[in-house]
Amino acid sequence: MSDTPSATAEMKLPKDLAAEKGMVNVQIDGVWHQFPKGTRMIEACRQAQITVPHYCYHPKLSSPGNCRMCLVQMGMPPRPAPGQEPTRDENGYEIIGWMPRPVIACANTVGENMGIRTTGDLVEKCREGVMEFLLINHPLDCPICDQAGECRLQEQSVQHGRGVSRFIDMKVKKPKNVDIGPRIRLDDERCIMCSRCIRFMDEVADDPVLGFTQRGTHTTLTVHPGRLLDSNYSLNTADICPVGALTSNDFRFQMRVWFLKETPSIDVNCGTGSNITIWTRGNKVHRITPRQNDEVNSAWMPDSHRLNFHYIDSDARLTEPLAWSASVSPAQFVATSWKEALTEAATRLKATPAGQTAIIASGRMTNEELFLTRALAAEIGTSLLSLVPRSGDADNLLVAADRNPNTTGAKLILGSENPYSGLAFIRDGVRDGSIKSLIILGEDIITDAGFSAEDLKKLDFLLQTSVLANPTADRAHIVLPSASFAEKRGSMVNLSGRVQRLNRAVELPGQAHDDWEILRDLLLAISGDKNEAHHIEDIFKAIAENVPAFNGLTLSKIGHQGTSITDTGYQIPLLANERARKAAGLING
Repeated sequence: MSDTPSATAEMKLPKDLAAEKGMVNVQIDGVWHQFPKGTRMIEACRQAQITVPHYCYHPKLSSPGNCRMCLVQMGMPPRPAPGQEPTRDENGYEIIGWMPRPVIACANTVGENMGIRTTGDLVEKCREGVMEFLLINHPLDCPICDQAGECRLQEQSVQHGRGVSRFIDMKVKKPKNVDIGPRIRLDDERCIMCSRCIRFMDEVADDPVLGFTQRGTHTTLTVHPGRLLDSNYSLNTADICPVGALTSNDFRFQMRVWFLKETPSIDVNCGTGSNITIWTRGNKVHRITPRQNDEVNSAWMPDSHRLNFHYIDSDARLTEPLAWSASVSPAQFVATSWKEALTEAATRLKATPAGQTAIIASGRMTNEELFLTRALAAEIGTSLLSLVPRSGDADNLLVAADRNPNTTGAKLILGSENPYSGLAFIRDGVRDGSIKSLIILGEDIITDAGFSAEDLKKLDFLLQTSVLANPTADRAHIVLPSASFAEKRGSMVNLSGRVQRLNRAVELPGQAHDDWEILRDLLLAISGDKNEAHHIEDIFKAIAENVPAFNGLTLSKIGHQGTSITDTGYQIPLLANERARKAAGLING
């Protein structure tokens, strides 16, 4: 929603100075407030903590005034006769004359000495009539509708509807269960023609593929002939649909929303770090939706990122430490305990001559994990530490070319402007035999870093931490099961320099451990030090003491919206577009 501060008694400007500050005096339900000129009436009411029901209005989109649900009564002082002064009350405000008809709050802006009534017989009767009109042809799908539990039509019909339908004729039939894209399904009978989806695809996604056809009660939402709703941002239309007209094929009929737990976190599929909500039940992630943060992703996120979570429960998931055993026939991986795995790894690493061990870490690791990786490199006496670069095409909206979520954090923690620069040197060292031991943290270097299985056979010792079984793990001597993004806590810094928090939404499966705990225990096994950190907050505290950009911060101080700690000069394209539209007065957002 708009981030304009509401007028409170403590900060309220003197009435006569409001104009000098670009503010106007507005009475809402009998109480005077002050708002910036140009504020929409619906936003002014929200800032005054008064909810105006609405469907078509969205602060990030233009206001077409389709649904008429946000009707309020407006008043202005009557124009005085020539030569007469306006009549004022005891506080100096002009007496308001109330209009006998309502106006829509989403498209009208506040003015000096304006009055707004959000309650009263006129407003309540109008809302009741609008609700009755919207429900005339709406199907009785509530028991099977996926929007149940988060349907604005259900909620507002209870609060503002009649309770009894007077409609006795046959309802208009429209297309149901229509695939309009690879990830979206349309039930047009439920559509209330709010046009949110149309405006989003046109104004935000820049792919105007949706529109209305026919007229009157037969108006139908449809896709442009020869097209599909196949944008990488198509699932945002299901997020903002106030009814069950647009639903996600991936989540459809999977779980009722009132059973799900919501956990705020961040996306880890690219450097933007979109804010997300992870929806879980029974230790299973059921869906991911965008969480509003006007400094990162506004209220949106790409489909490719939100759907990349099913691997968490895949058959390839590693759930216990594995050690390669040549003593069994045939030679194979055998399950082992964490103590045995870490002891064996520490023994092999300490036996490797100085300078002959390398570490390949990941740009998907948290700041805490990277800090411990730096400590591990120092403990085993190696300067051979590199991350694996990961890149793709940027889309000029939210998908960044850098597909690693924590490149900026890696630069700060490791003290390197290019934490990927050493990868080729390590690869050459493995191939020529100068590197004898290799620690791989969260990466599949055969698939993503140009190594071959023959390269890894030359190593005396290979240790890997991983979420999934992969070709690199097949060549490792010890494989340690680690955590996915939904199973860990920590922090990352996005491309624009904003540090944000990951939060644990589900528990780890089997014997898998959080990555920072694996690194801590490996360090302890190598050094023999007993001063271990018990909480991830202890690691972040050490970061704040040793890395200047983090000075004064704690993990809790970051908050759910994050905080900027460095200026990288990177601008998120979608935010630049949104701010331009807001400056032009096209949206409130």
